[in-house]
Amino acid sequence: MNAHPADAARTPPRISGLIVLFMSIAAGLGTSTIYPMQPAIADVADSLGSQITAVGVALACGPTGYMVGLSLLVPLVDRYAPGRVLAAQFGIMAAALAASAAAGSVLALGAAIGVVGACSAVGAGVSSVAGRLAPPHRRATILGFVTAGISAGILVGRIAGGWLADEIGWRRMLLVFAAASALVAVCCLTALPAVRGTAAGGYFASLRSLPRLFVRHATLRVAALRGALWFFAFCAVWGGLAVALSQPPYSYPAERIGLYALAGLAGIPATQVAGAWTDRVGARRVILAGLVLAGLAAAVMGFSLTNTAVALICLALFDAGLFAAQVANQSTVLAIDPAAPARFNSAYMSVYFVGGSLGTAIGAASVEWFGWPGTAVITLAAISDAGTITAFTRQASTGMAEGHAQQVSGPPGQDEPLTVVCKHPA
Repeated sequence: MNAHPADAARTPPRISGLIVLFMSIAAGLGTSTIYPMQPAIADVADSLGSQITAVGVALACGPTGYMVGLSLLVPLVDRYAPGRVLAAQFGIMAAALAASAAAGSVLALGAAIGVVGACSAVGAGVSSVAGRLAPPHRRATILGFVTAGISAGILVGRIAGGWLADEIGWRRMLLVFAAASALVAVCCLTALPAVRGTAAGGYFASLRSLPRLFVRHATLRVAALRGALWFFAFCAVWGGLAVALSQPPYSYPAERIGLYALAGLAGIPATQVAGAWTDRVGARRVILAGLVLAGLAAAVMGFSLTNTAVALICLALFDAGLFAAQVANQSTVLAIDPAAPARFNSAYMSVYFVGGSLGTAIGAASVEWFGWPGTAVITLAAISDAGTITAFTRQASTGMAEGHAQQVSGPPGQDEPLTVVCKHPA
């Protein structure tokens, strides 16, 4: 029996392993661009003849721009050919990085970094495209590869930025990132499928609908809440760690503190394993397993910071657990509407990033207030809350149904309803 022409038009093209690898690299590069100047903040301040605090405010424009990009730019991949949308973002990012390298004042630097931050949301756009083009039975696996790139970008951006700034200066370091972004922009035009999105309605109507998605979709509400909790925990640990290690009895220099990020890299392979297992056993089990691992690591790490080997192992396990939970959790979000997942991913990542921003601020302050063990307790509490939400909430979504939860399909074109069933302990 021949397929209906309309169905054929809606069928996404197959994506090869090489395309998935490219998407992972592109997502990692895009995400990394708001981090490389952080280790060189003192050099930037000296070069511009400014205070470190003023440069810190300029660099904070990156995360602010990222939030704007999540809301305004990510939904575009549901409407237009992803290759063109992502190529344009990488191209603008390259130009903004070059402008940052040429900045002669803190004000100019902040403006350019804000544009870089907005375009760095390209990582979320790439993961949305991966969710749309991946076959349902391999969606989490492919998302795991892309998430591995994003996770590597977050960690490697700081390491590479610090090393390049020491070797060639912070301005030339930014030009290296600009050249890499320009190259990826060209590759996006040729590597990514030229298939337009299927989002209905106007662009601004789609933006206005983002808050309503949380009202209409229980899966999105639950995923965003628990994701924000564990990203809060993640950022609290890494933000608090830098403060704790810079103070007595450690008093480590910035270079040594930065090397602790290498332990986080050891957790990145967990994203690929988590993606494969999510496709096999469902998201809920993978999320719970990841949170248990991260919680145990946080508990041990709170009282073992003086033992460098144990601390590094705990950091690797902590990151591995939360990276695994993120892959499984995000796969449920992208499965709500596989034909147009970007708006759901945009809404999810906005809440997720708010949790991380709060974690960064509270993590650093809690070390001053309660010490490193107190920061670990706060982290463990956030992870426990996320685990409790997951343990007592079952979700049903396309390709992700678990247990006895039943999904009720609505008329074509309507938002997909979600059934949330409370699971009482035996």
